[in-house]
Amino acid sequence: MNSKFLLSLMTCTLFGASGISHAAGNTPPLPMANAQSQGVSVDGIKRIDAFFADEIANNRMPGAVLAVAKNGKLVIYKSYGFLNKATNTPMPLDAIFNLASMTKVMAAVGALTFYEEGKMPLNAPISNWYPQMKDMKVGIVAADGSLTTVPAKNPITIQDLMRHTNGLTYGARGNSAVHKLFPSASATAAFDYTGPEFMDKLATIPLLYEPGTVWDYGFGIDVLGLIEEKIANKPLGSVLQERVWSKVVMPDTSFQVADNQRARLAQPLPLDPMSGKPQKIKILTDKVKFDCGGSCAFSTAGDYIRFGQMMLNGGSLDGKRVLGPQTVAFMTSNHLNKDIKNLVGGTEPGRVGYGFGLGVAVRMERGLSAINGNVGDYTWNGANGTLFWVDPKEQMVVVMMAVAPGDIRKIHREKVNALVYGALEK
Repeated sequence: MNSKFLLSLMTCTLFGASGISHAAGNTPPLPMANAQSQGVSVDGIKRIDAFFADEIANNRMPGAVLAVAKNGKLVIYKSYGFLNKATNTPMPLDAIFNLASMTKVMAAVGALTFYEEGKMPLNAPISNWYPQMKDMKVGIVAADGSLTTVPAKNPITIQDLMRHTNGLTYGARGNSAVHKLFPSASATAAFDYTGPEFMDKLATIPLLYEPGTVWDYGFGIDVLGLIEEKIANKPLGSVLQERVWSKVVMPDTSFQVADNQRARLAQPLPLDPMSGKPQKIKILTDKVKFDCGGSCAFSTAGDYIRFGQMMLNGGSLDGKRVLGPQTVAFMTSNHLNKDIKNLVGGTEPGRVGYGFGLGVAVRMERGLSAINGNVGDYTWNGANGTLFWVDPKEQMVVVMMAVAPGDIRKIHREKVNALVYGALEK
């Protein structure tokens, strides 16, 4: 492709060629401000633009949408590259992306609305809603790899689901005899099981760890979403629409992309840029059997930046409240006490120095992580290439939507983080 044409596809600014689609028509998702007036340098934005141009030109990602809010104002909102590289379709600002694990943050917020109503105490055992989860076993893997079980000493609680201390691991996260019994990941489970079938399946599998003792990534938020469904007697998508998305005004966020909107779905490159192997994201073409709170939602950069701004504001946006400010502060505080083994940093270099709150990783120390930020920033990203963080000290929300699964997404996270913080002048 002609390099000048390619570069022209990577300069869609706020009112650029890709346009804006949001609840109010052509209005931006947040009030606009000149970047320099909010302490973001022109040279820094040029470096960001050059990074995306280089990644796209070298087939390391098909395209992206970047949204950065500072002090409640939208200072960067740009689309880069291609919605679908195979068809040379330019990336629009309102492109729709599978969020993967960025779904978890929204599901946690939804659960906390029930918590505020006294319907979901954090110490409540999940067997209150799913009795089959009452007498769980913990797997013991011997040196020869054989598996035995012992009764769990502690019940799995709502807090254990939200902070990933429940022992319900992802099968893809290891090769032990316990890991091999679990479905590989959230979306995989949602393709294979209905919600009730999934819970029945989990009840038969020994836990990787004793509940409440080890942070380990897994199915906690999927179970949390199914408990939300039980309380509300409706699908998780309907719960979140009623309690979160409608209040924040997130019109393009859902668990099922409508047929007339599927042309806006961002697509991955045909080949993984690091391994050279074919890659496909099944959820872009196939429907799941339940609204999995761990991975299955779709959204746009415009919708998610509003969600992040609501969080930074202490639970409200444009006069509509989702959570109380004390609940948001509670959610974004570290919930891993000294007796809980913290394995958050083992997920990737950018998580060293983090604890974990209710659905989000929370930075406890500055300088240990491979990514920049401040004590108190909180974050969670998506395995298909999306990223999200909130930095209260900088009064900043960052959302990058991209379809770049595989290990390259971790490289992109570190580089985008460096570029954004490098662009700050004050």
